[in-house]
Amino acid sequence: MKYTLKTLLQKQSFLIIWCIIAAFGTYFCMYAFRKPFNTGLYEGYELFGLSYKTVLIITQVLGYMLSKVLGIKIISELRANQRIALIISLILISEIALILFGLIPYSYNWICMLFNGLPLGMVWGVIFCFLEGRRITEFIAIGLSINLVMGSGILKTIYLTISSLMQISEFWMPAFIGLIFLPIFLFFVWMLAKIPPPNAEDLQVRNKRNPMNKSGKNKLLQEFSWGFWAIALVYVMLTMIRDFRDNFSVEIWRSLHVNFDKNTFAQSEMLIGFFVLILLASVGFIKENDKAFAYIQLLILLGIMACGLSTWFFQQGALSAYNWMILLGISFFLPYLLIQTLYFERFIAVFKLNANAGFFVYICDSMGYLGSVLLMMYREFFMKELSWVNVLVNLGYGIFTLSFVLWGISVWFFIRKLNTKIEVAV
Repeated sequence: MKYTLKTLLQKQSFLIIWCIIAAFGTYFCMYAFRKPFNTGLYEGYELFGLSYKTVLIITQVLGYMLSKVLGIKIISELRANQRIALIISLILISEIALILFGLIPYSYNWICMLFNGLPLGMVWGVIFCFLEGRRITEFIAIGLSINLVMGSGILKTIYLTISSLMQISEFWMPAFIGLIFLPIFLFFVWMLAKIPPPNAEDLQVRNKRNPMNKSGKNKLLQEFSWGFWAIALVYVMLTMIRDFRDNFSVEIWRSLHVNFDKNTFAQSEMLIGFFVLILLASVGFIKENDKAFAYIQLLILLGIMACGLSTWFFQQGALSAYNWMILLGISFFLPYLLIQTLYFERFIAVFKLNANAGFFVYICDSMGYLGSVLLMMYREFFMKELSWVNVLVNLGYGIFTLSFVLWGISVWFFIRKLNTKIEVAV
């Protein structure tokens, strides 16, 4: 028998590997356009009474947040034949913004980061459109999840390595790294384009994922109001601590007085990723959607509890600074990634909804990044006397207390919904 790419992709084991590589590669390349700028320190520069780096981060996150707001409509209504053109356009716009960032003087170039973040927030949604609604979604979504844990740390190491070898200014380095990754990005997009749609068995088990209309969206938000908004607020807090730790990781490590070099970022995030991804993959072995949904809820609770406990043990001196950073990363990345990639995948399947995951995730993301912007501004104006570490400690305790309550509300709501569903079926 002569094997072609089309016939190989019909084999589940080959399809899983292909999808993981395609999703990982595409999203990792997106990070190359989004993350390298925040490895620079931009020491000696200030704007509007704020540190220049903080202005850049806030501006890019605002663009990223607006992208998530636009994505609520664009991604939820996206058709299969529009995906490739959209994702390539998004990356090209972001690279043009980085080139302008290098060309324009620093007093004005900060606005370029708004237009860098504005397209990039929709890349995740386009990629996930290729992956959702399959019996193997939990396994192939690992390709996306790896990046959310490891991508930024690896790119910080790449940035520092290049800057040690070449005399490129902090203003041109983001565009330079983007140009390096552009052809690699196009190759992985080609891989995405070759992924076949879900088959008949996938559709039976996980529900067909259709583009949504306005009335369908409003109906779902009304029907699942308390449960959805409670878990969305948990996601907001997880996004805030994730972004704060990521954007200011260099400053946090310095504040902890930990000896680290350019490899520390990649090593620590890979260690975090190893444990988190094992737990994420474990969901895929649970075939029944209701049991998988319950298991996801349990893992989210464990992450919330670990966030507070690891911070307490660190303050008591029972955990070293390095181990605290590792455990804290695991504790918030686990529930964050569960909600972003698997929670709504199984939620749609359990309740047999005419929906797609992108709609729910983009509502959560838009709120999450707004929270990140507000946190950074609050820190600059009202918590400037606090060290980076103390802010992180406060976030750890805040997530532990507030998220526990919100998680309980969400679980209570969905248990009632499931019981009602069972009674109606009987």
